[in-house]
Amino acid sequence: MSVQVVAAKMAEVELKDVPTGKDLPAESPVTPTSEGKNLPRNDPHEAGSAAAVSPTAEPSAKAGEGGTGLLTPNPAKMPQASSMKRSDPQQNGGEAFVNRDGTVAEAPRMKKIQFADQKQEFNKRPSKIGRRSLSRSISQSSTDSYSSAASYTDSSDDETSPRDKQQKNSKGNGDFCIKNIKQADFGRREIEIAEQEMPALMALRKRAQGEKPLAGAKIVGCTHITAQTAVLMETLSALGAQCRWAACNIYSTQNEVAAALAEGGFSVFAWKGESEDDFWWCIDRCVNVEGWQPNMILDDGGDLTHWIYKKYPSMFKKIKGIVEESVTGVHRLYQLSKAGKLCVPAMNVNDSVTKQKFDNLYCCRESILDGLKRTTDVMFGGKQVVVCGYGEVGKGCCAALKAMGSIVYVTEIDPICALQACMDGFRLVKLTEVIRQVDIVITCTGNKNVVVRENLDRMKNGCIVCNMGHSNTEIDVASLRTPELTWERVRSQVDHVIWPDGKRIVLLAEGRLLNLSCSTVPTFVLSITATTQALALIELYNAPEGRYKQDVYLLPKKMDEYVASLHLPTFDAHLTELSDEQAKYLGLNKNGPFKPNYYRY
Repeated sequence: MSVQVVAAKMAEVELKDVPTGKDLPAESPVTPTSEGKNLPRNDPHEAGSAAAVSPTAEPSAKAGEGGTGLLTPNPAKMPQASSMKRSDPQQNGGEAFVNRDGTVAEAPRMKKIQFADQKQEFNKRPSKIGRRSLSRSISQSSTDSYSSAASYTDSSDDETSPRDKQQKNSKGNGDFCIKNIKQADFGRREIEIAEQEMPALMALRKRAQGEKPLAGAKIVGCTHITAQTAVLMETLSALGAQCRWAACNIYSTQNEVAAALAEGGFSVFAWKGESEDDFWWCIDRCVNVEGWQPNMILDDGGDLTHWIYKKYPSMFKKIKGIVEESVTGVHRLYQLSKAGKLCVPAMNVNDSVTKQKFDNLYCCRESILDGLKRTTDVMFGGKQVVVCGYGEVGKGCCAALKAMGSIVYVTEIDPICALQACMDGFRLVKLTEVIRQVDIVITCTGNKNVVVRENLDRMKNGCIVCNMGHSNTEIDVASLRTPELTWERVRSQVDHVIWPDGKRIVLLAEGRLLNLSCSTVPTFVLSITATTQALALIELYNAPEGRYKQDVYLLPKKMDEYVASLHLPTFDAHLTELSDEQAKYLGLNKNGPFKPNYYRY
């Protein structure tokens, strides 16, 4: 029996619903859709959609022609593939359709879809500038889509400096300088999200709002301007304070949050990507204003305090106190105190238990991975990492990297911290011993010139270099700005520094604070720090004259415990209470404080 006869009988049984060549509709410039709408064939979006649906789609031979030449059989009458086609060995495995009369018709050959602009954009090697631009645009959108710190910040095409703009909020107030006031609605949503993860500040706002413990306070602040800081600022305002604010880091400002604060009536002077000149100009605008003089300072890094000492020393006659939260800023305060130049009381928030043990440790334990992933997409398993410094920040970084499978080395000058690192399973080394072999270098000491040009010259190709300390002095970035080295911007906050022999290192945030420059930090941990700052401001502002002298003080232990207690309800945690007998035995008050000031947690 011939193949044609057998095929004809099979066709009568199995292929009754397959349209023959005569039954197929003629090609038309309009393709009906399942919704009954007629779509023109020269619509590239709909053509692309149809091509993805129809297995017999054959695009036009020439890119850019209007028609696509699609054949669209009725999907409801399409038989299974196994019953409608067979392999013909003479056609080298090609597929064919069997018609009712037994004849074999060759199926249309499938072709790869090629977009009209594909040849123009990708078939030729881009120029050096083109590669850089393309790489940056793709990477930039990736970074922005995942980072709330940059989600609305870098989307604007307006490159005009905010200093050259005249902006006003909806109430006609223009006492601010930000990127774009139109982003205020986005920023308000960010702030509302942050409020949900900052229970202590919200509780403090609710409890003390009626008393207004900061009534009459005029606070000038210089901190990271993020959604979490905005919750703090609005809490201070609710407690009676007037606030003027600048950013302590040129890369960490969330532009949309700054816009929301400006819309809410706050005098904010900050935007992401400030120059060094912009940075000091913003601080000066906060301080030097007619008819308004601060009586409290909230600083992060000591730059605001330094500027007032340098430019407006007479202001300290009316300032009641300084609250400082960073290692660098506290170090500066102690230097002033030692030299006899500190003329107001200062509160060292950085060394409070709630800051050291939660913000420095737990925050950095999570945010170090986040910052590295967003900027480099690096895999941590098996990587060799050296962490410079084993304080609370270093401990958090090392714990996170070890948990991800990295081989972690530690450098340290303090024998106590060094012994802790050894007992935690890390190898203590000098930086020069491992600098040639490590894949990632992280500084978190608060010192200067921890990684110098000699170290940078000896690093392996592709080594990632970043800083988790507050100051940008830990990595000697200035030594890399020389004619023989080439800087290549890869994406936001990521630079390749290329040596003449082709070796390159990956420098993140130009040596500035990685987590707040390149990613975000856990809101809940910042709630602990922000609440501590608020209580320190209340304490200094309301303290009777003579309680605090011109020196640097730690937050009272009772306040540390109060901040911690405000956060426990979030975890549905229940504290055990001492009995009278137990309290007497320990010599404690049943309500605390439970540890002496010298206790090390």
